Amino acid sequence: MSKPLISVVMVVCNVDRFLAESIESILGQSFSDFEFIIVDFGSTDNSKAIISDYAARDMRIKLHEIPHCGLAEARNTGCFLAQGEYIAIMDADDVSLPERLAWEVEFMQKHPEVGVLGGAKEWVDAKGRHLFTNGDPTEDGEIRAVLPVRCTFCQPTVLLRSDAFAIVNGYRAAFAPAEDYDLWLRISEQFQCANLKQVVLKYRIHPYQVSFRKRKQQTLSVLAAQVSSTSRMSGAPDPLNGVEEITPALLTQLGLSADRQQTAFASDCRDWIRNMCLAGEDLIALKTAIEILDSSDVEFAERRQIADLWLTAAGLYWKQKGFLKSVVAVAHALRTRPVLAVRPLRQLLERFERT
Repeated sequence: MSKPLISVVMVVCNVDRFLAESIESILGQSFSDFEFIIVDFGSTDNSKAIISDYAARDMRIKLHEIPHCGLAEARNTGCFLAQGEYIAIMDADDVSLPERLAWEVEFMQKHPEVGVLGGAKEWVDAKGRHLFTNGDPTEDGEIRAVLPVRCTFCQPTVLLRSDAFAIVNGYRAAFAPAEDYDLWLRISEQFQCANLKQVVLKYRIHPYQVSFRKRKQQTLSVLAAQVSSTSRMSGAPDPLNGVEEITPALLTQLGLSADRQQTAFASDCRDWIRNMCLAGEDLIALKTAIEILDSSDVEFAERRQIADLWLTAAGLYWKQKGFLKSVVAVAHALRTRPVLAVRPLRQLLERFERT
């Protein structure tokens, strides 16, 4: 039996809410020469039953069950099982558009110098309703200019060469849940990169995403990946090669102060809260903002970031008609950053309406 051209890899752990739609979006691709590797790493909900039902109807699905482990380990299991020339990453809560694989494999076959390819995405809420559409830099030079400071790929849009994945030895477990960013940085050191302008995925924003449940660790791992890449690019050894865990203390040893770490965390949280607001999850966004402000995780962050979080909370209180709490939150923002007092009240009220 000949090997498929593409191996689609999805990892699953307790995601039955969106799983069927995600699986169907792959099975419904216009390009059909693929195997569909699904790794279940410890589901206790209905996920395995859903996968088994689809596998019984479509021989391209290959279900692999492994004990519960980290996300990076699960992804490595699936990717190293891949038989295809290309690996397409898919997440169990997103939806691939029907032409995704066709567009991506056509591009990769025309550009053998490219090791990793992504695409634009449409952001949707938990019910699949459109929020907005965006993409990342498309050309290799543009990507290289931005990649050292932020991730330029949305992981479930990515098609990568199996050889490129093997050469860098896959994901590094210590960098989860930013294991993808670390992988793209390492692949970019040996291959060119690209993104399609076409929208290839519906990217779902919902309160149960790993990206927020492990937000602090993701921030630390992003910073670690940047330090690691900077060191390699300068010709020095990778200071994080072989580490088992990324911690604040380790980053401090590498020259990243607590101020910088917590400012990055506050900024990332603000972005996530904004996305929750766009998705109509105002109560969850408000609860999250208050939890962060009441924690010690941002005590050394820039005052600008803390004040911005307070203003965000104020706007969310205002929308919930908690006017007194909104005023108190504004007072916290002013105490944190008095320069805000020069902003006209009208500007603040307009901001509240946009939150």
